[in-house]
Amino acid sequence: MSQPTRVFLYAEFQVSAPFTEGVWGEVNPAMKTVPGLRSKTWLSGINTHTVGGFYEFDSVANARAYAEGMLAGFAKAVDASLTVKLFDGDVVAEASRGMQSPFFAA
Repeated sequence: MSQPTRVFLYAEFQVSAPFTEGVWGEVNPAMKTVPGLRSKTWLSGINTHTVGGFYEFDSVANARAYAEGMLAGFAKAVDASLTVKLFDGDVVAEASRGMQSPFFAA
């Protein structure tokens, strides 16, 4: 079984932080150096202010390295619990294109 070439990572920190530039201002430049990261969509929980993201990576290895490295380090630094899930983007490509997903534009 081959490894996916498109991996989506969902992450959420169990912390309440209003979404301001203070949350993302310093993180975005550092994120641009993460190996294999293709994109990130920031998430902020409605009524909870949990902070998270939806990421696209080029491999499982790079997604895992990010989750176990930078994400885990940030969670520890802010004393937050972290939830991370990985998803195979290759297997869902056709179905996602059928729903006009911006991640699968022609």
